[in-house]
Amino acid sequence: MKQNQLMIMMSVALLLRFSACAMAQQDAVLRKKNPGFSKPNVIVIVSDDAGYADFGCYGGSQIPTPNIDAIAGKGTRFTDAYVSASVCAPSRAGILTGRYQQRFGFEHNTSTKVAKGYQVSDVGMDPAERTIGNEMQDNGYRTIAIGKWHQGEEKKHFPLKRGFDEFYGFTGGHRDFFAYKGKRNQETALYDNMDIVPETKITYLTDMFTDKASAFIEKNKNNPFFMYLSYNAVHTPMNARKDLMDRFAGIPDSGRRAYAAMMTSLDDGVGRVLKTIKDNGLEDNTLVIFINDNGGATGNSSDNGALRGMKGSKWEGGIRVAMMMKWPGHIPVNKTYSQPVISLDILPTAVAAGKGRQKGTKKLDGLNLLPYLSPGNKNIPHEALYWRRGVAAAVRSGNWKLIRVKENVLLFDLSKDLSEQHNLSEKHPEKVKNLSALLSRWEKGLDQPHWYSTYGDENQIKKHRMEVKGREMERLYP
Repeated sequence: MKQNQLMIMMSVALLLRFSACAMAQQDAVLRKKNPGFSKPNVIVIVSDDAGYADFGCYGGSQIPTPNIDAIAGKGTRFTDAYVSASVCAPSRAGILTGRYQQRFGFEHNTSTKVAKGYQVSDVGMDPAERTIGNEMQDNGYRTIAIGKWHQGEEKKHFPLKRGFDEFYGFTGGHRDFFAYKGKRNQETALYDNMDIVPETKITYLTDMFTDKASAFIEKNKNNPFFMYLSYNAVHTPMNARKDLMDRFAGIPDSGRRAYAAMMTSLDDGVGRVLKTIKDNGLEDNTLVIFINDNGGATGNSSDNGALRGMKGSKWEGGIRVAMMMKWPGHIPVNKTYSQPVISLDILPTAVAAGKGRQKGTKKLDGLNLLPYLSPGNKNIPHEALYWRRGVAAAVRSGNWKLIRVKENVLLFDLSKDLSEQHNLSEKHPEKVKNLSALLSRWEKGLDQPHWYSTYGDENQIKKHRMEVKGREMERLYP
């Protein structure tokens, strides 16, 4: 038995050595073809539940976000960027896989309401799906996931089994930013790889995630790395540092004041990460992508500006998000890109930046955006973008957007009606027919949900009624 184990260990070691040599040879070939080539580091920063209009570069004025704005200033800002879901967990499943998450049954936020044929242990990202971590690992990168995971609670769902060499974060959908004084659930535990960080060591979560990100950059500055930095700010609970609450004493509403303080912690964290990159001479060789995971939430005092709807809806306020990216010398500086793009594009863009290739066999729904950002390229990345969660589905093609909730169909021309106030379905029946056909064709490639939302379909029906107008009414339907 011991001899067999030894043989297996030797075989694994040889395989790892062969893989490392193969990747080194691939790099050597690339450098021979292009002597100036060096794999760029890639950092994907995700914020949680922030309002579209709460970033300075998207028109926000009440809460300064100079560091996040600097990504747009030194790169490209997307005005029509979307996520593939308007709630946290499925949105992240899309970011991580580059595929519409409904293709593998991840249609809703995680819950215990499992579909027939599935168990609670199946709730989470299907292990058969490859993540951006897997793809970057296989293309020669050291990988780390930091922050909120929200992709399942079983061992098979854990980040270290999903393409990440390191993990520092929690596995659930939210947790307190400060230490718990009493009992806490397993999903709120802060992990440092496989070890659980004692609550006595918790200071302020946003700062701790930033500390870990900066330390990882310092440690890996001489080798290509990929970082998935998934902050849980500004998701509830509204835990803010007192010093920052005092800074926004002029905001009368206490909820909005806490939100402003938490946004500032987030922006300060992004600033520290960017400074660490610069201080280590990595700025010119690092692709930074920033994206928010869905629209501003109904319970955190966020502001979606002119966009109708909030988190959880198919209105623009639920799915259109702040997104920007910078990579000096490769991405246009201080530019605005207005063609529709989606979070699914992040994975193929990250792989392409390092002149890598997808090693998985499943077809991605996202596209490499780098060619589309090149000056003079007028091609449109996507013919159409799609959404579905329960009874509510939507499609955008060009400037036209259709929302379908059971038999009810809504149609909008976003070029003239960004706030989706005028339902044009009766005036344009052919457009309804064409978009409905696109949506139906897309749905044929999806799996049935493996579990269901705790809110149920009734909430989706209520929040998509035309008579639900204004933030006060929208906040009634989380």
